[in-house]
Amino acid sequence: MAFRIYTKTGDQGKTALFGGRRVAKNDLRVEAYGTVDELNSFVGWLRDALQDTQHRGTLYEIQNRLFTVGAALASDPDKHPPTPDVVEEDIALLEREIDRMDAQLPPLKNFILPGGHTSVSVCHVCRTVCRRAERLVVALDQTEAVEPLVLQYLNRLSDYFFMLARQLSHDLGVEEVIWNTRKK
Repeated sequence: MAFRIYTKTGDQGKTALFGGRRVAKNDLRVEAYGTVDELNSFVGWLRDALQDTQHRGTLYEIQNRLFTVGAALASDPDKHPPTPDVVEEDIALLEREIDRMDAQLPPLKNFILPGGHTSVSVCHVCRTVCRRAERLVVALDQTEAVEPLVLQYLNRLSDYFFMLARQLSHDLGVEEVIWNTRKK
């Protein structure tokens, strides 16, 4: 018999973690790994939209790390969950990329809004979904311990997306969209 994508085991609003434990589909753990999966999808969209091989390569590495973070979050913590494939070097890579881009850009003097180019806007979507994933993982960590490097990685990753948005604006020759307050 061929493998079927549907199992019907989730029809009653429950899903299985790696390890077998069944939880509600709106369980905080499921929300956390689901949001990491959503972020990974947006990162794939961004990667497909870019021509620069260095950015594409970094985004590919990010997608691989996000997949393993999601797998770790989807594991039953009582069944010896897999160690997330996030190491200090992954965070260092993001920091090097942030510093490299920051050195090429004019100093930030204003708050900026998402926009200016589709790729820039997708970067900001990645940044905000990453922040949501981070908030959910922090909430999960308050009830069940999460590997500290996962929290660090998500925190640094949102900073990376902010800088990548600025870098893409620069590379594409589009002006950053400056936030203007309402004048009274």
